[in-house]
Amino acid sequence: MAYFDGVGKIEFEGKGSRNPLAFKQYNPKEVVAGKTMEEHLRFAVAYWHTYTGTGADPFGVGTAVRGWDRYSGLDLAKARLEAHFEFMEKIGIPFFCFHDRDIAPEGDTLQETNRNLDAIVERMQQYMKSSGVKLLWNTCNLFTHPRFVHGAATTCNADVYAYVGAQLKKSLEIGKELGAENYVFWGGREGYETLLNTDLKLELDNLARLFHMAVDYAKEIGFNAQFLIEPKPKEPTKHQYDFDAATTIAFLQSYGLKDHFKLNLEANHATLAGHTFEHELRVARLHGMLGSLDANQGDLLLGWDTDEFPTDLYATTLTMYEVLQNGGLGRGGVNFDAKVRRASFEPVDLFYAHIAGMDAYAKGLKVAAKLLEDRVFEDAIANRYRSFREGIGADIVSGKASLRSLEQYALQNKPIVNESGRQELLKATLNEYLFG
Repeated sequence: MAYFDGVGKIEFEGKGSRNPLAFKQYNPKEVVAGKTMEEHLRFAVAYWHTYTGTGADPFGVGTAVRGWDRYSGLDLAKARLEAHFEFMEKIGIPFFCFHDRDIAPEGDTLQETNRNLDAIVERMQQYMKSSGVKLLWNTCNLFTHPRFVHGAATTCNADVYAYVGAQLKKSLEIGKELGAENYVFWGGREGYETLLNTDLKLELDNLARLFHMAVDYAKEIGFNAQFLIEPKPKEPTKHQYDFDAATTIAFLQSYGLKDHFKLNLEANHATLAGHTFEHELRVARLHGMLGSLDANQGDLLLGWDTDEFPTDLYATTLTMYEVLQNGGLGRGGVNFDAKVRRASFEPVDLFYAHIAGMDAYAKGLKVAAKLLEDRVFEDAIANRYRSFREGIGADIVSGKASLRSLEQYALQNKPIVNESGRQELLKATLNEYLFG
């Protein structure tokens, strides 16, 4: 059956189009900076928000009207799968992502749960083969079930830790079977509420042990996906161990894992950590750790993870500016870890939301490419730091300077002349590029 009646294939019609079910900026075959938009952006649909989300919040029940909700159990999982590939065909997105518990229900035992997964994965593989749609990444849901009340890899209960290992093993096998290009670790409950009952070192050590086990098992089964960690500072715990890009990179370095992982960075998680998304991207990029994006945005007037579809052109432009300087996302992509608002409950709203996000990123890509081509910020930065290319500045950069030589230079009492940072001018220039 069709779950999205009245919606055909979404096509590019250009910025003059008044058709709400058409792309105005995203033309998958348009070449920008040497590659097509489709190759640059590698869009992905998030299975959890798109098909399992109900619109429920802490103050109200779900509002979403979904044709597949008439079913239950495995029948519901099969109906969602059918709806998923109908949506993918119509929206024209090449990748998708999922948690294991998104695609199949838990049973009464781990054995039954795994059988449910096997049944859906077999069908999913057939759909993928006939449609050409690929799996950008999969992951485990190690946070929803009550067994994870004290965490998963950072639990105080060794029986829970063993269950986590078994669930992760199965998830890695599914990733290999479906040809996932990446595998994501998101520590939904890997953190603490209070240090009064927390063995911080043991929890961090155990988290690292699980990552090493995953690396070893992936090698054992020949699963060559890029491993990704997704930082988040809080929610649901007060402090999560993968707080931000810098914290996560330091953790990986400390435990000898840096060569095996990159980062999957989310815009809303960046703002929860008190950063801009471009800050997180640049920190990861400069460490060679930028792997993939979860594309969304938060409401800066609200203090939680609202997971809105990205429509802020400043944010998408500065995001793609970092991605282009990174040489692209490699095996990563731009996953819409975003959900329609509770009041946007009709099935067609899923299309409107994804179109808005895709157009916003396409516009950001085009503007970012032009900014880099014209060296707008590069030339301004090079000029601002030019004193480090000659004289005492060159000595500092080359390592020839010492405290003694710096003192000798300072004792010459030459006038110190600073120059304006020109922030307002640069922001005005960025505006002009966005205006087109």
